[in-house]
Amino acid sequence: MDITLHLMSIDQKALLIRLMELYNYEFSVFSNDDINEYGYYGYNHIDDYWNEEGRFPYLIRVDGKIAGFALICPHCDYRKEADAKCVGEFFVMLKYRRMGIGKQAATQLFDLHRGQWEVCYWKNNVSAGLFWKKVVEEYTNEHYRLCGTESNHNCGFIFENL
Repeated sequence: MDITLHLMSIDQKALLIRLMELYNYEFSVFSNDDINEYGYYGYNHIDDYWNEEGRFPYLIRVDGKIAGFALICPHCDYRKEADAKCVGEFFVMLKYRRMGIGKQAATQLFDLHRGQWEVCYWKNNVSAGLFWKKVVEEYTNEHYRLCGTESNHNCGFIFENL
């Protein structure tokens, strides 16, 4: 399998919006969000990925087919360094899960953007927690710190790949 990341252009914004709806539909199990009167969940920061420095929208492809997306942003909950990055959103379509695609895509993201990283997930999303723990442990050779507390709804991992 050929797993690749492609930085999305503004011309692909409509595609990201559609993929984000699939993501939000699945994530609504954890967020308890409802669709609006037009049938959309929406995402307030779509335009920011082309208008704000430090944001990067990536399309994940498997053998040339669209398989998901990853959004990188500079707005971390726990890291305060000026160059810190976090995984804003990460989505692999159901068809492509449990095949190592998400792990390989995440590894490519970390390699593309060297520096201070934060990877968080919602505590009630147990499968995301297990996924990110495995990815971060393997990527860092277990050189990471945990972030979040019992009172936070999200927690995760902090690491450097300088």
